[in-house]
Amino acid sequence: MNVMQIFSQVAITCEDAIATEKFYTQYFGFRRARVAELPDGAQIVFLKMGDSAFYLELFQATEDSPVPAATNDGPQYPGVRHLAFKVASVDAKLVELGGAADVTLGPLNFDDYIPGWRTVWIADPDGRIIELSEGFTDQENPPQLAA
Repeated sequence: MNVMQIFSQVAITCEDAIATEKFYTQYFGFRRARVAELPDGAQIVFLKMGDSAFYLELFQATEDSPVPAATNDGPQYPGVRHLAFKVASVDAKLVELGGAADVTLGPLNFDDYIPGWRTVWIADPDGRIIELSEGFTDQENPPQLAA
């Protein structure tokens, strides 16, 4: 049996890889860890999150998107809905982001579900939805998913 060690990376395709790199390095603590040169001259940029083993892998887009830009908390069809980051304070993070905070939904309080849980969704430079949340905690004994 092969046991997975850690969730490693998310690969994203960017309309403007430079703007995307600036956004994640400036506001989310990523740093450039490696650039891989491909035979066709394209580059893959690996951004590492702090001292973790998690990376964003940036690819430059070569085609236009076949779907409209996501809104609110992300697409409702099968796919990746959004990326999410825990923050100490949603309000403080929004202040830090300033004009880069393209809010798509919220901030919303989810105290009815998890006391202290608060979330806002923003769009990154490529329109991907990013969730910023504070106060989320694990459930002690989560129930099985209902059929």
